[in-house]
Amino acid sequence: MARNLLIVESPGKIKKLQSILGSAWLVAASVGHIRDLPEDRLGVDTGLKPEYLLTTRGKEVAQKLRGLVAQVDKVYLATDPDREGEAISWHLQQVLKPAHYCRMTFSEITQEAVQTALSQTRTIDLNLVHAQEARRVLDRLVGFQVSPVASRLLGQPVSAGRVQSVALRLVVEQEQAIRQFVSVEHYSAQLEFSQAGTAWTADWKLSPDFVSDQNPYFKDKVLAGTVANLRKVQVLASKDGMARRSPPAPFTTSTLQQAASIVLKLDPKKTMKLAQSLYEQGFITYHRTDSPNLSAEAFREISTYALAHKLNPVPSQRFWKAKAGSQEAHEACRPTHIADKVCGSTSEEEALYRLIRIRALASQLEDAEYATRNVLLEALDPVQGKKIQFEAKGRTLVKAGWLVATQKDQTDESDAEPDNPVPLLKTGDLLTADTGRILTKKTKPPSRYTQASLIKKLEAEEIGRPSTYATIMDTLIKRQYVRVAKQFLYAEPLGESLCAALLQKFSFMELPFTREMEHHLDEIASGKNTYATVVGDAHQKLLYELKGLNTSLPQGRVCPACQQATLFSTKSGKGLPYWRCDSCKAAFADQQGQPGDQFGDRKPVALDPAAPLCPTCKKHHLVQATSKQGNPYWRCTGYPKCSAVFGDNQGQPGSAFGSTAKPKPKSAPRKTSATKAKTTRASRTKPTRNDLL
Repeated sequence: MARNLLIVESPGKIKKLQSILGSAWLVAASVGHIRDLPEDRLGVDTGLKPEYLLTTRGKEVAQKLRGLVAQVDKVYLATDPDREGEAISWHLQQVLKPAHYCRMTFSEITQEAVQTALSQTRTIDLNLVHAQEARRVLDRLVGFQVSPVASRLLGQPVSAGRVQSVALRLVVEQEQAIRQFVSVEHYSAQLEFSQAGTAWTADWKLSPDFVSDQNPYFKDKVLAGTVANLRKVQVLASKDGMARRSPPAPFTTSTLQQAASIVLKLDPKKTMKLAQSLYEQGFITYHRTDSPNLSAEAFREISTYALAHKLNPVPSQRFWKAKAGSQEAHEACRPTHIADKVCGSTSEEEALYRLIRIRALASQLEDAEYATRNVLLEALDPVQGKKIQFEAKGRTLVKAGWLVATQKDQTDESDAEPDNPVPLLKTGDLLTADTGRILTKKTKPPSRYTQASLIKKLEAEEIGRPSTYATIMDTLIKRQYVRVAKQFLYAEPLGESLCAALLQKFSFMELPFTREMEHHLDEIASGKNTYATVVGDAHQKLLYELKGLNTSLPQGRVCPACQQATLFSTKSGKGLPYWRCDSCKAAFADQQGQPGDQFGDRKPVALDPAAPLCPTCKKHHLVQATSKQGNPYWRCTGYPKCSAVFGDNQGQPGSAFGSTAKPKPKSAPRKTSATKAKTTRASRTKPTRNDLL
């Protein structure tokens, strides 16, 4: 009999972990969170205490886990090693209530890592739990309290998000900057030389005689042509040197998403899904990380591998400075075994693994080295009495270093100057240019964000967490606030309208405010602040802003159920009109273009006092409808609690088609051809409940 139970998040980890732990253990998965805030209401009381309910899937998982808990002596909660994972462990402990439990974490699924984790178990870190809880509640407060207001402002259902709306703002403002941009045409000149069959160039070095801070662009094309026609120049200075280029850091969650987007054309959501699968199969370390540094063990393994393959590792481990606010709970994302060149169960997984492996390997190899040469030339003939100078820059790779292992992923922005084989020149040398040409340039508008560059911007501004970026991108696109075309993000009209409705009305739309909130959440995690203080202060500010805005909102048809949002006219899947509230999700019948009685088991709202009461339930009202065949009938608005349907008798409710209560027969009678025909005839004239919505 198994004595211990290990609970992880993903079912994909079970097989690997079971093989490591052996038959004395049971391994089960929570399949993520088993509890969450309710879907149909705010779920946060006046004291800001969240209300947690088992999710639909969580009920089944909890029942199964309770049975396993009863079979073992001790439960090990091994959910992911981050705040979200800590919260999941806490929810499991609260629901399952095991007699003996402990918390353990590992960032790679290997024998060594799991055994080390078993020797370093601890209790649940409630500071991390409260930090995750604060984020969840803050997001819920903004979403549920601001979305109805934004919907009333725009006259259509929209949603606001504490971080999502800030990301939308960045896209919208970039779109507006592009729209307002006016291109400026300006000019320069370039001379081309050749020596022993090798061509090289020198560009006009615009001096303060021609440009200034107030007028940074040279716009005289004729004068630029004169400069391009110069041929005789003299060497004023020539300087040789060496330049080194270091490799980029191993992947964090953010840089992994960026690189995969650029190199593999994967959206962030897809990247995280593939990385999760690689992690669960034991091929990479934990991919949700903001640390750019490897563990000492990983460095030793990479160094040994590099020496064996003549790749020249650095003598001592490289380290990178983490971004401000980084948790650095575990190391950067890397292969669990650097010697494994190919891993993954699909071609996409293999491609992502290759990207992760090459980046980790390159990070601990020697710098690339270049021989550089900078030459300053001066024309012998002045132009308009002013000296004209040209500058030639060249470099040659002399030591590949880490470049032998890496591939371009464009997340490292080291300036890579183009090759320009400038020859060895001495001061005072006289040269004659072969040709010259005018360089016509145009200022370019700001580039639209890609998902990769927007993630980079969010991280640079310390907005949100890398683990949430994929969800943010997916939400903006699904709700049609932005669209993707050729990898670029375009702000849609609805997104621009929503952004305009929220800006200068809510503090959470301001980058400094949102950035500061991330710092407060970090303080909760480290025990330097409390849930009550951070969430309480933010909520008070939000209530103040909502109060100031509600007085100027268009009233429209205010939802009778929640009194907070406007009802919207829409159509059911059957094409029948009805009204719904985007805040509390209440639905109302349509009575000649106006909201009628409320559907469901909530308190009925009779906006039409003349409507007859349902004889069956005597609580809800009847409304007239038409079947698919065009036959009039009457139905109860209390559906699904009351599914009574009545015939039409000269514009008034007639006899009932059937009873709400439909007891099941002990044994269903066998249908004959006669009864089938009777049923078919009845279905042609009798409206069904599916006709209603």
